[in-house]
Amino acid sequence: MKAYAPRKRVIEQYGLEAVPADKRNTPWYRFAFIQIAIAANAGNFLVPALSVLEGGLSFWTGVISTCIGALIGFLLVSFLSLPGARLGIPAQYALRTILGVNGTRFLSAPIRSLTSLYWFSVQTIGGTYVIQQLILRLTGIDLPFWVYSIPLSILMVTLAIIGFDAVKQAMSYFLPLLLIGEATILYVYFTTNQTPDSLMMLQNGGLEGSVSSMFFFASLAFVQYVSGVSASADMTRYAKSPSHGFYGLLIGNGIGFFITAVIGCASAYLFHDINPYVSSTDLTTSPLLIAIITGTAIISMISINVSNAYTGGFSLLNTFPKLSRVQAAVAFGSVGVFLSGFPTLVNEAESFISLLGGLIIPISAVICSDYLIVKRNHLSEGDLTLLTKPRYVNSFAMGAIIIGSLLYFLLPEAWSPGFLTFLVIFMIYPIFVKKDNGNTPTA
Repeated sequence: MKAYAPRKRVIEQYGLEAVPADKRNTPWYRFAFIQIAIAANAGNFLVPALSVLEGGLSFWTGVISTCIGALIGFLLVSFLSLPGARLGIPAQYALRTILGVNGTRFLSAPIRSLTSLYWFSVQTIGGTYVIQQLILRLTGIDLPFWVYSIPLSILMVTLAIIGFDAVKQAMSYFLPLLLIGEATILYVYFTTNQTPDSLMMLQNGGLEGSVSSMFFFASLAFVQYVSGVSASADMTRYAKSPSHGFYGLLIGNGIGFFITAVIGCASAYLFHDINPYVSSTDLTTSPLLIAIITGTAIISMISINVSNAYTGGFSLLNTFPKLSRVQAAVAFGSVGVFLSGFPTLVNEAESFISLLGGLIIPISAVICSDYLIVKRNHLSEGDLTLLTKPRYVNSFAMGAIIIGSLLYFLLPEAWSPGFLTFLVIFMIYPIFVKKDNGNTPTA
């Protein structure tokens, strides 16, 4: 009788439970591909472009200062990916060892879910506008917004529901297309008749700009990316080893942001526009080049949003652990699809999300300080017992978060409150926490 090999599951089933060791086989370069693919999107161009337009920095000063800030944030993100790579568990579940079961279920996980949901909707809306304007420009047909946004959001949610393998494969296919598109943007910049010798202009810009502006925009880049510490383990739970996950994220994030900073600062320095997709398509009448650049914008939006939906689903799952991973992803995606059809509703949520920043930054500071300084980059067996300890809340962490939130809202905006709040909480939190010095094995 012929034996049949068991069918491979298409949809990822692992929720809060650990991924089996034999499934942890993703090498570092696949993580790097994912991070490079999600880097160059309209939201990530913003800080580098503003460093030139509003900060008065030259092209290279803007690139260097924002890259330094982002790389520090990415380093912390890579360190907080280690629990996922070592234990095979998702990020918000691992954070129970820091904030407590109820601390993550009712504070950090809901905030992470809301933040992911907001950016999912914003990225979808931004990509939809690009598609809508391209179709209008090429054909003269003006279709309703939702005709584009709903199918796009459904596609991205579907990939997230399928799970990590779908994310990994999609990013591998997207990356070459994205690199071609980004090269096309730079080609248009450096060959346009509107700004002759633009490459020479960038080189001659030197390192101009005040130290205070450099620090301010470096801190903005840091704050933008350090919040990823609460989600990075979602990806690396499939890593071949902790070092594969750590260096894959760090290298991919570093390369991806450098490309993003170069394009964003070039758009601002040469054409005074914060959106390279807009500035580059305005410089050419070639249907081929416009199509390539617009396709790049769409693919970049899909890339970042698949990641948003994937990690947002895990955060929701941590709050409602009785759901399956697929059910949590469907619930997250359903709300994301709905919001993506109403751009006005999402735009009005900006003030609400800015308020969430007053919690996101202190939470990120506590997470980094506790894991890196208090726990010394490892989780002990005693720490792991907290994963399922009911109703446990880390009162030190909650107190530090409250203090950080007050500091965040009291500091003047010119002082970069996000960065200073993170720094203060990161340094003072360990002072009030006494770690168990027992010789327990670490995980």
